[in-house]
Amino acid sequence: MSEPSVPAVGLERNMTANIENQDVFAGLRRLIRERPRGEERCELCSADIYADHSHLLDIKTRKIMCSCEPCAILFSSQATKNYHRIPRDARLLKGFEFSDSQWDSLAIPINMAFFCIRGGAAQPTAFYPSPAGATESLLSLESWQEIVEQNPILKNMTPEVEALLVNRVTQPHDYYLAPIDECYRLVGLIRSKWRGFSGGTEVWQAIGNFFMSLRERALPIEQTSHAPTELSN
Repeated sequence: MSEPSVPAVGLERNMTANIENQDVFAGLRRLIRERPRGEERCELCSADIYADHSHLLDIKTRKIMCSCEPCAILFSSQATKNYHRIPRDARLLKGFEFSDSQWDSLAIPINMAFFCIRGGAAQPTAFYPSPAGATESLLSLESWQEIVEQNPILKNMTPEVEALLVNRVTQPHDYYLAPIDECYRLVGLIRSKWRGFSGGTEVWQAIGNFFMSLRERALPIEQTSHAPTELSN
């Protein structure tokens, strides 16, 4: 007995569908192979990431790594030894107490610095931006304890990935609890734009724009003698 024949119309439809499917898969393969240059990937799992992505800090190398959200969530507990998730939000500290005499006692040569607790130390290391990068300045435990007593919110500063960022260049002075990647972004900005002995107009304009943007994005926190409360917008 001869096999039943497939109607010509049905056969044509099947062939057309197969060709269309092959075209779709071929297009997808081209998209994968011809990935636009400059598109960022997670530095842990190589997944594609958006422009507004999370960052992780490699504790051993102090390198800031771009991360997809699943990898960032994995390290969000801060329980791992190798990587810590860097917070996304900066907080503007209203009513922060830091006298001129206290600042002068730190012997920091410029009116900008950030203070970060590293490696389980009792007091933070002070860093100030310079044309050569971030320069370390050792801070005495006594000085830091005095500042913390005046500003209890510093007790909540997350070690390694968060810093007290001080801007005393402008009036009034600004104080932030800032993600560490923002601090290093400021350092990189100064290093790349500094010209001559005084830095030049361009670098000071860039510094002003950096702090203006940070202030607009930061969450205002009122400094009180008790638990800090968030200001309503």
